[in-house]
Amino acid sequence: MADRYLSFTATAPGRFLTARLGLPQPAPLSRWTAERPSLDGHLLHLTAGGPSGLDLAPVLARTGLPTATEAAGATTGSATGSTAGSTDGPATGSPGPAAVVLDATGVRDVDALAEVHAALHPVVRSVAASGRVVVLGAPLDARDHHQAAVQQALEGFVRSLGKEIGRGRTVNLVRLTDASAAESTLRFLLSPRSAYVSGQVIGVGATEGPDGPVDWDLPLAGRTALVTGAARGIGEAVAQTLARYGAHVVVLDVPQAAEDARRVAARLGGSALTLDITAADAGERIAAELPDGLDVLIHNAGITRDRRLVNMPAERWSSVLDVNLASVLRTTDALLAKGALRTGGRIVATASIAGLAGNAGQTNYGASKAGVAGLVRSLAPRALAEHGVTVNAVAPGFIETRMTAAVPLFIREAGRRMNSLAQGGLPVDVAETTAWLAHPASGSVNGQVVRVCGQSLLGA
Repeated sequence: MADRYLSFTATAPGRFLTARLGLPQPAPLSRWTAERPSLDGHLLHLTAGGPSGLDLAPVLARTGLPTATEAAGATTGSATGSTAGSTDGPATGSPGPAAVVLDATGVRDVDALAEVHAALHPVVRSVAASGRVVVLGAPLDARDHHQAAVQQALEGFVRSLGKEIGRGRTVNLVRLTDASAAESTLRFLLSPRSAYVSGQVIGVGATEGPDGPVDWDLPLAGRTALVTGAARGIGEAVAQTLARYGAHVVVLDVPQAAEDARRVAARLGGSALTLDITAADAGERIAAELPDGLDVLIHNAGITRDRRLVNMPAERWSSVLDVNLASVLRTTDALLAKGALRTGGRIVATASIAGLAGNAGQTNYGASKAGVAGLVRSLAPRALAEHGVTVNAVAPGFIETRMTAAVPLFIREAGRRMNSLAQGGLPVDVAETTAWLAHPASGSVNGQVVRVCGQSLLGA
């Protein structure tokens, strides 16, 4: 269902009326298209807290955005130098940056936090509509509570800035120790693919990269990806995006959706597999259907059976927990035990903000999706150590699907507006985030639960 309010606020009368009434004024988001694969404009690289030792320049140069130096012949900014503290852009009268990367990994005390303000205060207003602000932080140092305190402070800063920056712009924090390990993450966050990801804190570890060079246009070429619940909705969008990245996609859904599954698979040049994912032998059957193994496993299948706990019969509880959590646990265990996931494989499960923040009438659904987050955080280090496989999750917020289109009007409007971008996301937003986590160069991202919610006001 079209967001008529968003369309209305894009008109002159709509802007005038909503401004007079103090109503949200969402900005249309710039998403990836083949014609516009990158942000329009340049990247401004700033530092706070002194030199960090990160070799960021080569990685940022490969994001596809010209740096401020390339755009204007100016020196890359530093909070301790004149550039970051005195300019609104690369040159007087020129457009502001499409993206700003602030390296704050060297911030170790409260005084250095002032440099974060000094770096971003002069430039944040000039960031282009649908632009990006990415703050780079360091892991918390358990031996230095001053460093841990100020690095934790960056989370509150980023989430607060994300809620005030407006104009479709996003703000995220990446914790890292190795710039090269963060390349796929920075490419994602500094691109139109991350349009509905904001206010997130993403940890990037140090790990070996993929074998051989990465084809950033077709990174999944030669790889097999299985997507559960892929016959429609978000699952179909995920399957389509992975196929666009070059994967052979196995479209898995229940027998009742066999026709839709075959249709999607045929369109994507993949294959269809129909089975009940809650069956005790589902994992074994998947492994038997894919004797050559699997590179990407996407747990997308899920159901809702909403009702307040006092009115919820046991069947509604158990059916949701079985599909959304128990099947994920059983299938993952079976495929790992059989070695069906190749080394370098990726598991991406679907959580939800309902599991992270709770939602009235969804105790069953919230429990199942919180369980997915627990699975990810516990299994991720062992799966990587024992199988060479990463495990992450996406947690969608309000996404425009046929299911949300059936939600009563006022609840639907609240879901759309109660986030920093004041609009619902699209299935492709979840799909692009999933594809980033499935990327062969994303091996340093493990055990993360990334919200795709436009920084929903529900929870952090």
